[in-house]
Amino acid sequence: MSVHHRDDLDTVMRDLREVPGCTAIVYVQTCAAEKRRRRKRGTFPDPDKRVIINPAVCEGCGDCSVQSNCVAVEPLETAMGRKRRINQSSCNKDFSCLKGFCPSFVTVSGAGLRQRDASGIDPMALPAPADPVTDLARPWNIAITGVGGTGVLTIGAVLGMAAHLEGKASMILDMAGLAQKGGAVFSYVRIGDAPDAVTSPRIVTGGADLLFAADAVVAASTDGVVLCEASRTRAVVNTHLTPVADFIKDRDLDFRNELTLATIRKTTREGGAFLDFTALAEAACGDAIMTNIMMLGYACQIGALPVAMPSLLHAIEMNGVSVEANLAAFHWGRKLAAEPETAQALMAGAAGEAIPETLDDIMAHRAAHLTAYQNARLARRYRRTVERVRGWDEGAARTVARNYAKLLSYKDEYEVARLYTDGRFAQQVAETFEAGGTLTFHLAPPIFGAGTDARGRPKKREYGPAMLRAFGVLARMKGLRGTPLDPFGYTAERRAERALIRQYEADIDTVLAGDPGPLPQALLALPDAIRGFGPVKAEAMADAAVRREDILARMRGDGPSEGMRMAAE
Repeated sequence: MSVHHRDDLDTVMRDLREVPGCTAIVYVQTCAAEKRRRRKRGTFPDPDKRVIINPAVCEGCGDCSVQSNCVAVEPLETAMGRKRRINQSSCNKDFSCLKGFCPSFVTVSGAGLRQRDASGIDPMALPAPADPVTDLARPWNIAITGVGGTGVLTIGAVLGMAAHLEGKASMILDMAGLAQKGGAVFSYVRIGDAPDAVTSPRIVTGGADLLFAADAVVAASTDGVVLCEASRTRAVVNTHLTPVADFIKDRDLDFRNELTLATIRKTTREGGAFLDFTALAEAACGDAIMTNIMMLGYACQIGALPVAMPSLLHAIEMNGVSVEANLAAFHWGRKLAAEPETAQALMAGAAGEAIPETLDDIMAHRAAHLTAYQNARLARRYRRTVERVRGWDEGAARTVARNYAKLLSYKDEYEVARLYTDGRFAQQVAETFEAGGTLTFHLAPPIFGAGTDARGRPKKREYGPAMLRAFGVLARMKGLRGTPLDPFGYTAERRAERALIRQYEADIDTVLAGDPGPLPQALLALPDAIRGFGPVKAEAMADAAVRREDILARMRGDGPSEGMRMAAE
């Protein structure tokens, strides 16, 4: 018997297939949800280290999700497109996301998450909640939907205990399913005046009086909407975008958030509460895990529950987990219901950079970026090209405005260094972590090779906080970019990136010589698929080259290219 790291699994399988007879592989690893449970109890090691992503460096290639298969790697919409972020509340400290071939990942050791003082809220200053539901001639049915590991079942338990404290009868049916892997969770809570009024735990079709949607995607599923009835069901919905499993495989997945919310609105009463409770919990309490308790406080304040506030507070105390933080989150939920302007102020403070929408705004944003990247001359070159396309077709110009800027500002060593030292990353770290942490950068610089891993990729190495000084020097050397004195400019990746710029400019000339249409638009949009660094980007370039050949062949009327025919076969 031999013991190997999980990174060697593929090698072990290849070796064992050559061994005659029966062999066995036993994979031992504690699941993420169980790790979190044990860490809360203090019975499992809790590394004093966390991962953070520099979104300015991130290319949105999704390799980190592919390597880690982790739902804590979430989408982050920015002015430069979709990037990635780490949800610190759901991160299980597995660190497998570091295997993604990307220099945007940094680990922070020796510093906890920066906590916001949520306890400063004064419950006595808030108006009394609306009267709870008192007509319990028939049970009051609460359908709770969410994602495993976020405390959905805790809400049902608190409601059940509050009902018990008031001498009422309750039945709870938890359907956790794949909750341990971040799957959909349903909890049915039925509360009545007496035990003989609550004879079954299941909520029948259209029988929900309150939809408590901690996750909108689960609520909008067939199993969720079937419980609702437009004339009966009130809704308290968390509109926060929670990535579904398909996001791991499809980096550009359309979450159809508006369609999801429209589905819920169509099947519930008018006037429902639709708020990004997760963002509000992070802004007010500093922790997204407080989302559901905050929603409970909101529902209590608007009188959507059949139990009174004192019973809910007592039930939270009896739960015995992070009591003060949970009570503060509960009262924050009340405050958001009583003072809607507070929610607006919190959301305004939590809002990130504005995303340019119009062509003029996109051009202005990208021109400023290119000036910082290299110089004003590069920005003028960019503007001239986009204006040429604008005179041909406005829609094509928007595509070129994004993609041409992307190609012109390829992320070489100088740019990665600049994006780490322009002040934004330092601010991100300061806002996320307490002072005193040690930064570790996970890089694979081409001139300091550390060999290759089992997949044939260059190995990443760890570099301490002194790397920031090296970044500062590199950032000031950006004037060497593209000159004979550029030591990095001779690598195959940099030569390919410069060739892509020339090729794209030639493709623009080709497109402008014809008429607008879907094929020219697809050709101009191709660079968006070329993301990542090193081998990830090389693979994307190869795929894009085949697609480009096919589009050009179709534009000439030649039918599918040879490369596409071979791919189909």
